[in-house]
Amino acid sequence: MQHDDYPSDSAVSSLSEQQRVVGRSLLRDLKIDLRMILAYEERRFSLKNIVWALFACDAYMVLLTFRLRKWARRYHIPGLNRILRFLQTALYAIELGNDITLGHGVYFVHTVGTVVGGDARVGDGCVFFGNNTIGAARFKGSPQIGRFTVLGAGVRILGKINIGENCFFGANAVVVADIPANKIAVGIPASVVRDNQPTTAVQRLQAEAIA
Repeated sequence: MQHDDYPSDSAVSSLSEQQRVVGRSLLRDLKIDLRMILAYEERRFSLKNIVWALFACDAYMVLLTFRLRKWARRYHIPGLNRILRFLQTALYAIELGNDITLGHGVYFVHTVGTVVGGDARVGDGCVFFGNNTIGAARFKGSPQIGRFTVLGAGVRILGKINIGENCFFGANAVVVADIPANKIAVGIPASVVRDNQPTTAVQRLQAEAIA
């Protein structure tokens, strides 16, 4: 059943390649984040839903504060990054390192217990279901995660490894080796069990992002 505010296919607009580059413009990044998160939630881009995102959507507020932290560091504003990082941890129980990269529309379904550290890179439209750890293993580098990858609750991705686009990791999987695109992986250590087909929600993220 569709949400009343969900846009028709013709109303979903694509974004130019220039717009998609993270970090080029704070306001542009926040707008792209907002459009993708609203698409995931089956909501149209409207004043009503902008207010919803700002006051009732933890996923968007985590991205907003993270983008502000990056902006503060870029322009050397003393103390602001530290204050925002503290508030982010206190309010949402999530730890996002200073040197990580988050693509547009990364969706934290549940923020509690999630840590993204080192110099990890998370692609556009990835989905975190909570209590996830992304970071270095024995101080030897951090993961790069492709776009539209879904991490079930408790998933850990560790070390200098590459995860392809559109992967799905089952709950509590521990990933310590490269995984090709479009695969489902489960277990400890995680291994591929079959090809992955994106969920309807992830397809909405894909429709709102750049191909």
